[in-house]
Amino acid sequence: MPETAASQRLDRGTVVALVAMGLAVFVIANDFCALSVALPAIEHDLDADVATVQWVINAYALVFGVLIVTGGRLADLFGRRRVFFAGCVIFAGFSVLAGLAPGTAWLIASRAAMGIGAAMMWPAILGMTYAALPAEKAGLAGGLILGAAGFGNAMGPLIGGALTDTVSWRAVFFLNLPVSLLAIYVIWLKVRQPEERSPEAGIDYGGVSTLSIGLVALLLALDQATDYGWSDWRIIALLAASAIFLVAFVAVERRVGVRALVPPDVIANREFSAACLGVLLMSAVFFACLLYLPQFMQKLLGYSPLDAGAGLLPMMALFALVSFAAGPLYQRLGAKLVVSTGAACLFGGMLLLSLVGRDAGYGALVPGMAVVGLGVGLFYSSVTTAGVTALDPSRSSLAGGIVYMFQIAGGAIGLGLTTTVFTSASQSALADSVSSTGIARIPASQLDAVYGILAGTESAQRALAHLAPEAIDRIKDLVRDAFVTGFQHAFRLDTALALGGLVITVAFVGGRLGSRRPAAATGAGERA
Repeated sequence: MPETAASQRLDRGTVVALVAMGLAVFVIANDFCALSVALPAIEHDLDADVATVQWVINAYALVFGVLIVTGGRLADLFGRRRVFFAGCVIFAGFSVLAGLAPGTAWLIASRAAMGIGAAMMWPAILGMTYAALPAEKAGLAGGLILGAAGFGNAMGPLIGGALTDTVSWRAVFFLNLPVSLLAIYVIWLKVRQPEERSPEAGIDYGGVSTLSIGLVALLLALDQATDYGWSDWRIIALLAASAIFLVAFVAVERRVGVRALVPPDVIANREFSAACLGVLLMSAVFFACLLYLPQFMQKLLGYSPLDAGAGLLPMMALFALVSFAAGPLYQRLGAKLVVSTGAACLFGGMLLLSLVGRDAGYGALVPGMAVVGLGVGLFYSSVTTAGVTALDPSRSSLAGGIVYMFQIAGGAIGLGLTTTVFTSASQSALADSVSSTGIARIPASQLDAVYGILAGTESAQRALAHLAPEAIDRIKDLVRDAFVTGFQHAFRLDTALALGGLVITVAFVGGRLGSRRPAAATGAGERA
C-alpha cells in the first residue's frame, strides 16, 4: 500500500507543469468573457457602435470554434509541444497588437488571429495534460482543464472590469503576454513527452476553408443588413455565397473520409448529431448574455466596467459551481434528466431576461441571470458527455472537439443574429420616437451616430452639438428607450432559439426519459 500511494503521488515538476497548462487554459477562456464589460469603453475610444464591437468577441469565437479540430490534427501531425509553442506565440503576439489597435478593423483582425493561436493551444494542452498523468488519475486531467476554463469564464468579467476601470481595456490584451511567456517557459522546462503521431492524422483544408468562408459570409450579411437592407445586392450576394460554401462543405466532408473535419460516420449518429444541433441553438443564449447584460448595466444603470463585471456574478458564479456538480449528477440521475433540466433553465432564464423593462433595476436581472447560469453549468458538460458517449470510445477526443466547435461557432452565429435584431429594432424605435416627438431635426443618416450617445462616442457628440442641453437630455431618454426595445426583441429571438434547443434535447439526447444509464449504453449503435 505505501508503494502504491507513492507511485500515485505526482512529482513537483508534473504539478508545476499542470499549473502552467491550467493557467494557459484560464487565459484562453478568460478572453471570451473579459472583454464583455469593456465593449462600451471600446465603443467610446474607437468611436464605434454595438454592431461593430460585437465582432471583437465574434471574430475570436468564430475562428477558435472552426479551427479547434484542425488544431488537434496539427498536434497529431507535429507534436503537442511544438503546436502549443507556436499557438502561444501567435496568441500572445496578436494580443499585443490588439492592445495597440488604433481602430476597430485592426482590433477585430488581431482578435481573429488570436483565435488561431487559441485553437492550436487548447487541444495541445488537453493532450499534454492527459499524457502527464498516470492512467488512474485521468479524471484529474479533464477536471483540471474544465475547471480552469470555467474559472476563467467566471473571472473574465471581473478581471476585464477591473483593468478597464483602473488602467484601460487595452490592458486586458497586454496581460496575455507575460502569462503566455510564463506558460511557454514552464512547459518547455518541465514537459517532456514522447511524440505520438496518429497514422490517420491529416488536415481537412477543404472542410476548414469552405466552413470558415460560409460562416464569415453569413455573419457579414447579418452585420451589414441593418445598414444596406435585406434586399441590397451585397447582402443577397453574401447570403448566396454563404449557402454555396456551406453546401460545398457538406460535399467536401463526404469525400475526405477519416481526415474530415466532421467525419460522416460521426455526424451520422443520431444522438450525437442531435446533441450538436441542440448545442448550436443553445449557444446563442450565453453569448448574448455576455454581450448585452454588461451593456444594459453600463448604459442604463450607470455601472462602471468593474461594477458590471461584478453584476454578472449571479450567472458566472453559478455556472462555475454547477459545472463541478454536473458530473456527479449525470452519473446519479442519468443523461436525459440532467441535460433536459439544463436546457429548460437556459430557456426559462432567457425568457425572464427578455421581460426586463426600461425602469427595471439590477434586481430584475438577477433571477434570469441565475437561472441561465444554472442552465449553462448543467447543460454543456452533460450534453457533451451524452454526445461523446453515444459514439465508439475511439472517437471520444474527436467528438469532444466537434461538440465544442458547434458550441463556439453556434454562439458566434447566434450573437450575429442577436445583434442584427437588436440593431434593427432599436434603430427603428429611435427613428420613430425622434420623428413623433419633433424635439429636434436630426437627419436619418445621423441617427446611427446619435445612438452612440450612451457610450459617449465622438460621432454622437458631433451629431448633437447644435442642440440645446434640454433637447440632448431628451434624446438620451429616447435612446435608452430604444436600447430596451432592441434588448427585448433580441432576447426574445434567443428565447425562441433556446426553445428549439430544448425540444431537440428532450426528444433526442440522452436516451429515453427516466433512463439512468449513460448514453453510451443506449445510443452508440443508433444511426440516422
